[in-house]
Amino acid sequence: MVQTFDYVVVGGGSGGCAVASRLSEDPATSVALLEAGGKGDNWVVTTPGALILMVSGKVNNWAFETVPQAGLNNRIGYQPRGKALGGSSAINAMVYIRGHRSDYDHWAALGNTGWSYDDVLPYFKRSEDNSEFDGDYHGRGGPLSVTRLQSDNPVQEIFLQAAREAQFRVRDDFNGAEQEGLGIYQVTQKNGERWSAARGYIHPFMTTRPNLKVETGAYATGLIFEGRRAVGVKYRRGNDVFEIRARREVVLALGAFQTPQLLMLSGVGDAEALGKLGIASVHHLPGVGKNLQDHPDFVFGFTSDAPYFAGLSFPGIGRILKGIVQYRRRRRGPMTSNVAECGGFLKSRPDLEVPDMQLHFCTGMIDDHGRKPAWNRVGYSCHVCLLRPRSRGSVWLHDADPMRAPAIDPNFFGDPADLEDMVAGFKETRRLLEAPALKAITTSDVFTAGVDSDEAIRDVLRRHVDTVYHPVGTCKMGTGDPMAVVDPSLKVHGLDGLRIADASIMPTLIGGNTNAPTIMIGEKAADIIKADARSA
Repeated sequence: MVQTFDYVVVGGGSGGCAVASRLSEDPATSVALLEAGGKGDNWVVTTPGALILMVSGKVNNWAFETVPQAGLNNRIGYQPRGKALGGSSAINAMVYIRGHRSDYDHWAALGNTGWSYDDVLPYFKRSEDNSEFDGDYHGRGGPLSVTRLQSDNPVQEIFLQAAREAQFRVRDDFNGAEQEGLGIYQVTQKNGERWSAARGYIHPFMTTRPNLKVETGAYATGLIFEGRRAVGVKYRRGNDVFEIRARREVVLALGAFQTPQLLMLSGVGDAEALGKLGIASVHHLPGVGKNLQDHPDFVFGFTSDAPYFAGLSFPGIGRILKGIVQYRRRRRGPMTSNVAECGGFLKSRPDLEVPDMQLHFCTGMIDDHGRKPAWNRVGYSCHVCLLRPRSRGSVWLHDADPMRAPAIDPNFFGDPADLEDMVAGFKETRRLLEAPALKAITTSDVFTAGVDSDEAIRDVLRRHVDTVYHPVGTCKMGTGDPMAVVDPSLKVHGLDGLRIADASIMPTLIGGNTNAPTIMIGEKAADIIKADARSA
């Protein structure tokens, strides 16, 4: 028996959770949400400090890899993506950042009416339940809990002192009137636990809304079309194959890699390229899978004998065990840490109008996303990423097998100017890391000792840069652009009954972490869909 709903949302990540929850607020509207992973509600997800178990492996994680990156000495990069309800909000570092006002004003200037900063701010506020800030820029009472860390780590004050010593601004709120500066990040947590998009938008309603059907373990393999109208989805659960139908619309929210993958598998994309794979074209849309953008990221690493950091040494293990007890009793301490506790936004050159670099200061030694044994060296790390790279990559299919991971090419340093910007960002970050407050707790520089000349910096960047987990843009929003995939109402160009509500619609990468903006997209998508339904 084929089930039929008003709306079928494919992908239970940040955008999918938000749009499915908001559409199902109307008890007369039936909504199905398909998610390939699990429920995202066990201790590995809810315990913030357990994120390293997920990011570095395949627990709740698709753990994708890139094709060899020419700009990174032909290294193969790593692309962790959440595989559970909540999507990447179930495995990420929980940093709550919206981006810069100018990012959204730029979207609007490209012709995307309704997506300026003033247009999207109400959706950020609606989604938010902020325990610290209120007023013009923040919301209270929304599904997404945003708060300060409960790790109680004294290194936060050391970081702030170093920022002052290096003459950087110190900022309390990165999501207010100004962004530039360094400080302590707010996180998507509640009472010391991770508060994913699923916990805020879906878990509370799985048993209380009979009009909301959530299917986990449901791997979407193709869209069902009648002519140019999307009417349903095919999916697998184990060895079984199912179909589910949508009376009104199918909404794709599988993320920047898998939304274009599903479209191409379904015959929507570059017709010539799909034909070579034996996939019949339903609609020629050459922009599907193009315009991939991601933040290239470098990680400094330092050892330390200060008692603030975890690691696989005897003192480090002792702190972990003590932290577990503290977490179970009070939901405080190191197990509530998001690891990337501090950071902020800097300009690599003083003449820039907006910050072009973001830092994530981590309370552990991290190498290759935690996949290399740097954790046996106790210390700290500091990420620096380029916020608006010029390079553009792509996502495509290896073949017509829906169970095979897509080919992912971020094309890091494809534009040589990105490398030069990263050199400048490297130097500016080092100014912070050489401040007396941090030097006092440092015993060795693991990756960059003696790296002083520009050429030496370029070399270490090519050897170590990878993603900081913010892929966007592969189904970009636009009008009058032959490479645009959706219009400002998020409808797929040239097709009916099909929208996209995830980070793939971003025409350009925002200056910051992408989880909160993706939730905003889901919130706004639901409003657009409701308005269109009322006017139909």
